[in-house]
Amino acid sequence: MNKKMKRVIAVCLLCATAVSQTTAQTQTFQAELLYQAEAVTGEGSIWHPERKSLFWVDIEGQTLYEYLPQAKECRSWKFDRMVTTVVPETKETVVVALQNEIICLNVEDGSRSSVAPIDDAGGTLRCNDGKCDPDGRLWIGTMTMGAPRGSAGLYTVDTDGNVTARLDGITTSNGLVWSDDKKYMYYNDTPTGKVARYRYDSETGSVTYDGVAVTLAQGIGAPDGMTKDADGNLWVAQWGGYGVYCYNPHSGELLAKVEVPAPNVASCAFGGENLDILYITTARAWLSPEKLAEYPLSGSLFQCKPGVKGVPADTFK
Repeated sequence: MNKKMKRVIAVCLLCATAVSQTTAQTQTFQAELLYQAEAVTGEGSIWHPERKSLFWVDIEGQTLYEYLPQAKECRSWKFDRMVTTVVPETKETVVVALQNEIICLNVEDGSRSSVAPIDDAGGTLRCNDGKCDPDGRLWIGTMTMGAPRGSAGLYTVDTDGNVTARLDGITTSNGLVWSDDKKYMYYNDTPTGKVARYRYDSETGSVTYDGVAVTLAQGIGAPDGMTKDADGNLWVAQWGGYGVYCYNPHSGELLAKVEVPAPNVASCAFGGENLDILYITTARAWLSPEKLAEYPLSGSLFQCKPGVKGVPADTFK
């Protein structure tokens, strides 16, 4: 065996060892069923810090849910359009993104009021995922529904109803997370297969592209909803990936996986009294009858305790 061949074998062995070490270091957890549902697309999970409850939506089902841990049941509100995300405002109110409008819902008396319209390009776009930033702005993204790829965008909405365009060239806007020091925003445009990093200006709300934080491996789905833990790590719900994956946003390293008995995992949020429960929503959308028979709990709400805590959700203010 010549020296060149020996070097090739040595490099291959080093690579195999690195892969083995990465696999060994990646923690694996199992999600358990919390609330059985048949949501077409269960999305937008968020823990309401004042109500001590979990809100989530079924987009195509046009329904907002509030899961009440003590009663172990869900309340719900129906809408006349798709409902895509929800964020806390006060103990009695939440802000909800409908297909083409942001509204405020009083969950005590059911009253509703408009906050701002969102351009849906004649029905070829719709709102999708959203979150509030640490300064109280609602960030809401759109996704294409017949419009060409790259036609959607990302916007902010303030309490006066002002809508500001922040990013364009988006196809399917999804997960949003801000770093603890408010210097960075992490963002998912699902078809890219990447978690992008942006420099974030807390005062103005402007963002500037700063590279890729995480590149998803092939065959483990696409990045959908996202949250973070108290250590600043990103927890990404991966559509087609059968789980939620935890990444270090600085190195891109995969740290943990929560396995979910459903292929299309759409969103995740830390909640519970100690913010140590990871709530996970799933979808039945795009699954064949055979896949639905294999994964009948698709569309349900799941939970897991992965041994870390989350941070309180930012509210609309």
